[in-house]
Amino acid sequence: MALHLHGYRFSVYLRIAAMTLTEKGLDWTHVEVNPFNEPVPDYYRELHPFGRVPTLVHDGFAIYETTAITRYIDEAFPGKALQPAEAAHRARMNQIIAVADSYGYWPMVRQVFAQRVFAPATGHHADEKTIAEGLEKSATVLAALDRLVAGEAFLVGSSLTLADLHLGAMMAYFVMAGEGAAELARHDRLATWWASMSSWHSLRASDPGLPSG
Repeated sequence: MALHLHGYRFSVYLRIAAMTLTEKGLDWTHVEVNPFNEPVPDYYRELHPFGRVPTLVHDGFAIYETTAITRYIDEAFPGKALQPAEAAHRARMNQIIAVADSYGYWPMVRQVFAQRVFAPATGHHADEKTIAEGLEKSATVLAALDRLVAGEAFLVGSSLTLADLHLGAMMAYFVMAGEGAAELARHDRLATWWASMSSWHSLRASDPGLPSG
């Protein structure tokens, strides 16, 4: 069995896929692809016509879009299930993932983290206006997510699901900004969840660190 995960090492979405592979106890090879470097290699365009990341290739079967990848990993391989059997819990998992993708990723990661943390780490100046806008939108997202948290050990109950991996990868970047950590602290149930999730093995194992400059 050959598993190749193509993507940018600092990508939240690559990290989500890597965490899912880790949770299933699988071995894989990472193939670095930076979608911000143009042109994207021709071979990768053959795998992913839009040139985004990640893409998983399993014994010649290529699949892109993170939610499709993570659900495929969970369903195609043995090990603990990462999707709830109960319909209501499964729906809540999908809802949290959709909220994180549609409303959380851009302000939390691309605006707050990228400007406050990643830009200085790569020798660029932070855009304070972008950070402020991201924090305002993030507050709305976190408030909505806080209402969806089950109040148990994990986001949708007593077992880890894909929702924890998906939001966890985004939150890990968001709270690296001091303002992000302060905003999270205002949302009790999310903050309690994060206090446990932040030390979760697959999250720590997938930490790419930061560029040195």
